[in-house]
Amino acid sequence: MSRLNYKIGVACGLFVLLLGCKKPTVNNPVIPTPEFIHHKILQGQHYSDKTKVENFEQQELRFVAKFDSSAIYSTILPSNQFDINKLYGFADNGELHQSFSARFGWRWSNNALRLFAYVYNNAVVTSQELGIISIGVEQDCSIKVQGSSYAFSLNGTTTLMQRSSTTLTGKGYKLFPYFGGDETAPHDIHIWIKEK
Repeated sequence: MSRLNYKIGVACGLFVLLLGCKKPTVNNPVIPTPEFIHHKILQGQHYSDKTKVENFEQQELRFVAKFDSSAIYSTILPSNQFDINKLYGFADNGELHQSFSARFGWRWSNNALRLFAYVYNNAVVTSQELGIISIGVEQDCSIKVQGSSYAFSLNGTTTLMQRSSTTLTGKGYKLFPYFGGDETAPHDIHIWIKEK
């Protein structure tokens, strides 16, 4: 073997060795996080522009909600100011939501934005105020099926509401933002929701 061939052989060997010793590339994929969905209830409407038919069969619905200043409103009839608008939740028991459902509700009253537990059992509605929230601040929300109760959680504080549904999990379809009550939205209303 000539000296030149020997040097080429050594150089090739070193090259292969260096490639073999190359530090492995670590694959750190970016894990996608859920994005907020912007729901708009247009002036004169009840329903969000994102309302759709989406089946639901789960033990728990967890989400983050955020309102902007469009949540401040005045109704035409003063008595309607105390109607509860709907935020997010699900129909239950495999029936229509006016018979069985669990939702967060909201309203602007007495100069504050208030969230509620809002439940239908056998077509009878009950509600309970869960707290006053701040505009522009993310609110951590969940509704969990616990046998004969719904556990509504708002920012870590849990309130139990009666559940007459007999299914083991919540079973029905998702319920999206809705304005009313009797009146439609007095102006465009913007709500952001992100499921967890």
